Amino acid sequence: MKAKYAALRGTRDLLPDEIGRWLYLENRVRDVFGRYRFQEIRTPVLEATELFARSVGESTDIVHKEMYTLKRGDESVSLRPENTASVVRAFVQHSLHRSLAEGFPARYYYIGPMFRYERPQKGRQRQFHQIGAEVLGSADPLCDAETMEMLCRFLDELGITDRELVLNSLGDPDCRVRYRAALVDWLQPRRANLCEDCRRKSADNPLRVFDCKVEPDQALLADAPEILSFLGDEAAAHLDQVRALLDRYGIAYRIDPRMVRGLDYYQRTVFEVVASGLGSQNAILGGGRYDGLVRDLGGPEVPGFGFAIGMERLIALMPQDRSVAGDADLVLVCLGQEGLDGGVNLARRLRSAGLKVAMPMAVRPMGVQMRRAGRTGAPFALFVGTQELAEGRFGLKNLETGQQETVDEHELFIRLGVKT
Repeated sequence: MKAKYAALRGTRDLLPDEIGRWLYLENRVRDVFGRYRFQEIRTPVLEATELFARSVGESTDIVHKEMYTLKRGDESVSLRPENTASVVRAFVQHSLHRSLAEGFPARYYYIGPMFRYERPQKGRQRQFHQIGAEVLGSADPLCDAETMEMLCRFLDELGITDRELVLNSLGDPDCRVRYRAALVDWLQPRRANLCEDCRRKSADNPLRVFDCKVEPDQALLADAPEILSFLGDEAAAHLDQVRALLDRYGIAYRIDPRMVRGLDYYQRTVFEVVASGLGSQNAILGGGRYDGLVRDLGGPEVPGFGFAIGMERLIALMPQDRSVAGDADLVLVCLGQEGLDGGVNLARRLRSAGLKVAMPMAVRPMGVQMRRAGRTGAPFALFVGTQELAEGRFGLKNLETGQQETVDEHELFIRLGVKT
């Protein structure tokens, strides 16, 4: 029967047979990021629209045409299109900077949904999910390099090895001013040859033209000035130190002077990780340094560095064996009404001990129950009937090998690895 209602375009349901891979990914985040002393933070899905306009940038595509915004009276709120601004807002609102100590920045990570009105395609949805991390309180190149090293370790442990780290520097604000002027001068006589979107960007925010995916524009922009030629001494030294640290870690990378990232708050280090197998949307994560953002959102002068990862893209790239088992540890095959009644009590005890137990809700033929047991993925089936309950001993069948043994309840717990 055709469903009367369907998920909105650009959104999708995560069905039970998929959840194991999502749980595996989330568990790896908490494990690996925890080793580097990141703490989880959770922010609201709704924020004031002005927060994103101020942080991400009025002229960016995200704010200009991709945010989901709701107005009620004088209030304008938006579904978060990204989460760095929200984390920094929480950092300022709750005065978390007071806990900073010299050489010990605050480290946060998050996992959750974001929303952008984009054309849905492989690896890009209107409701999508991100893993992200923010380091607040360190301007040292070691902060940049160590965070990227953590990311590489995380991707290795996920089994995503066919990838490339791409690095650039956007310099300091004064570098950007000089570079922007040179780029505008270069673009001006070529505007007529650019696509309509790039013509708009060349006036509003010229660095964004490098985000263009139109091939003729990409070919034209290949001859544009490079921002690395406009770096001041401090910004250039910062990039050199980040590169030296990555070399020390043994992490390969490629410098791309045309990578600018899509958000206005970035300065100095910016980076992406790209992977094969995703088509044109091959960037699985990106981030960089945003030293002025805390100040711009009303806080003190606290430097920042962070990144965001597309979870859907990671799921698509992870080997198929990366999953948390969601199946039962044991299936009770209940023989007759007395077996079903006894199975209810036994299942309660087993579940109290931490086991995942499947059992029928009504008296069913043994053959039907065994076929169902084979589909659960559980390693064992336990036969519960009148005789088994009277003797206190049950038939335990290995569903993979077919071997069967007789155990009492204490032996069953030991067999299933439960401490009693």
